[in-house]
Amino acid sequence: MEALAARLSHLDPDVEGAIRVVMFYDTLMRRRVDLPALARASAGLAECVAGIRLHSTGRTLRMAPDGREAPPAALPASTTVAVTLDDEEIGTVWLEREGEPGALDDAVLDRLAIAVATVVERYGPARTTMADPALVELVISADGDDAARNRALRLLGFPVDAPIRVAAVRSGVPLEKVGSLICHGRPVKAASLGDVGIILATSVDPVRFPEGVRAGIGAAGCPRRSWQEARTALRFTTARQPVIRYDELGALALLARIPEEDTRANADVVAITSLAADPEDLRTLDAYCATGSVRQAADSLHLHHSSVARRLTQIGKSLGVEVTEPAGLTRARLALALWRLLGE
Repeated sequence: MEALAARLSHLDPDVEGAIRVVMFYDTLMRRRVDLPALARASAGLAECVAGIRLHSTGRTLRMAPDGREAPPAALPASTTVAVTLDDEEIGTVWLEREGEPGALDDAVLDRLAIAVATVVERYGPARTTMADPALVELVISADGDDAARNRALRLLGFPVDAPIRVAAVRSGVPLEKVGSLICHGRPVKAASLGDVGIILATSVDPVRFPEGVRAGIGAAGCPRRSWQEARTALRFTTARQPVIRYDELGALALLARIPEEDTRANADVVAITSLAADPEDLRTLDAYCATGSVRQAADSLHLHHSSVARRLTQIGKSLGVEVTEPAGLTRARLALALWRLLGE
C-alpha cells in the first residue's frame, strides 16, 4: 500500500491523501476500536468536530480535534454521510467545519461510515434500553417479513435466533427504568407506541415490575404473536392484579375476541356499567369475584364480613343474579371482565 501511494502521488496529490485516509481507517479497524475512539480519531484527522449517530439507540457522539467531547453544536454539519448495513440506513456521520469543506472530507466520511457499520455489525449497538420506535414497531409488526424483522432485531442488539418476549405497559414510571428492573443484566429494549409502552426482552420477570405499572406479558417466543398476546393481557389488568401473563388467562383470553358491540349490549355488562357509578359497590364486587369468599373479600376490604354480605345482597339485586351462588358468581366474574375489556 505504501509503494502504491508513492507511485500514485506522482500522478495526483489528492490520490495520495485519499489512500492515506484508507490506510488510517484500516489501522483503526485492525485495532478493533469502538465508536468513541472512531469519532475521536476522525476529529483529529479532519481537524474539526466529527459526529456519529445510530438510529437504533438515538445516541450521538461528537468529538473535538483535541480528543475531548465537543461542546454543544455551534456549527451545522458541513458534510454528512449515511451509515448503511445490509442496504439499510442505520445512522449518520458528519463533520462540523467552518467555511468550505476540506479536500479530503468526503474520503474521511466515506471511510468513517464504513468503519461505523463494521463496529455495529461486530459488537452490536450501544447498550441502552430506549430504542428507535420504528425498529421496535418493525419487530412486532404483523405485516413485516422475517428478513426485515431479523435485521431490526440485530440492530436492536438481540440474537436473531433467540425467543423474544414482549410486554405491553402503561406506566407513569419511565420505560427505561421499568425495562432495567424487569430484565436486569439481560438484553432489553423499550419504546412507546401511541399510549402503550413496548418492552422487548429475551425473558421478563413479572414480579419485578414497579408499583403503579400495568403490564401484559406475551407468552409466545415470536415477537409478533407475543405483542398481540401482551396487548390482550394488558386489557385484563386491574389495580388488584396490575401484571398479567397471557398464559395465565387461559380461556378468559377468548373474551377479548367478542365484538365490542355485542359486549356493550349484554345485559350483565349493562348492569355492571350501572353498578360502577358507585365505586364502593364496584370494589366490593371486585374483591368478592377475586376471592370467591365473603370473609376473604371482607379481609381485603378491611370490613366486617356481615357488612360485605349485606352489600353483596344488594349488588345481586341490582345485577339480577344471586352473586353468592356458583352460577351467579360465574356470571358476575364474566361480566366484570367484559366490562373492563371495554376500557370503562
